[in-house]
Amino acid sequence: MRKLVLLAIVGLAAQLVDGSLGMAYGVTSTTLLLATGVAPAAASATVHLAEIGTTLASGASHWRFGNVDWKVVGRIAIPGAIGSFAGATFLSSLSTDSAAPVMSGILLALGIYILIRFTAWGTPRGQLGKPVRARFLAPLGIFAGFVDSTGGGGWGPVATPALLASGRMEPRRVVGSVDTSEFVVSLAASLGFLIALGSAGIPFGAVAALLVGGLIAAPIAAWLVRHLPGRILGSLVGGVIVLTNVRTILKSDLVDAAAGTRTVAYLIIAGVWAGAVLWSLRAYRAERAELDAEAEESAPVAA
Repeated sequence: MRKLVLLAIVGLAAQLVDGSLGMAYGVTSTTLLLATGVAPAAASATVHLAEIGTTLASGASHWRFGNVDWKVVGRIAIPGAIGSFAGATFLSSLSTDSAAPVMSGILLALGIYILIRFTAWGTPRGQLGKPVRARFLAPLGIFAGFVDSTGGGGWGPVATPALLASGRMEPRRVVGSVDTSEFVVSLAASLGFLIALGSAGIPFGAVAALLVGGLIAAPIAAWLVRHLPGRILGSLVGGVIVLTNVRTILKSDLVDAAAGTRTVAYLIIAGVWAGAVLWSLRAYRAERAELDAEAEESAPVAA
């Protein structure tokens, strides 16, 4: 019972992150599941089964508010499902000892991306005026889907920035389309894991706990995004992901680093992480001051 409560908290924390940043549910929850001792393939399978429910609810909400471009969804979801199914099959074929450092390596790369992305540039913004081409969306979907399954997450961190940078889409439509298409990707990944692992290899109690935690967190995330800046939250979450997965890699049989080496690595990461959070805080304050100054300049002068 205690473990299920812990997993519900993991799901709640991951949904808070995803609801605030528009990405990183899978990366955060898989990282935390690995830290609790869940096997890599089972962790990814658990997350993707829970995501069937969370992404369905998220996609329905985005559709209701007009945030979905169905042409983009159709062009990216099917290739994403193919890549996701292939990734699930690949990860399930690896031994637990081999899969742990592979998954942690992918999660580490995604964590570094999130840390740098939000620290240096803040929340993503779209660049309108460029067409979204099918020949771009198909390989993007395959790659993002494969990374999502083998890393236990990555659909949002890979697909969202690419669409924001290359698409003729508003940011809200990018997030809505990526979230909606993720339902198909999660479904394909879950099918791949069920075929490769069998239902006996998947802890369905953990799936339910993650799902319940995520559903509880959804309205809280809507409130949080209005009060905690995405830039600062991104730096905080990126550091957690980096530190946790470096720990997994250094303690794996593949590396087996000495205790002193691990301590030095943790101290360096903690220092960089603290610096990133402080940088994000200062940058956010500077942005707010600039916006306030512009608002004062544009305000009508009383007669």
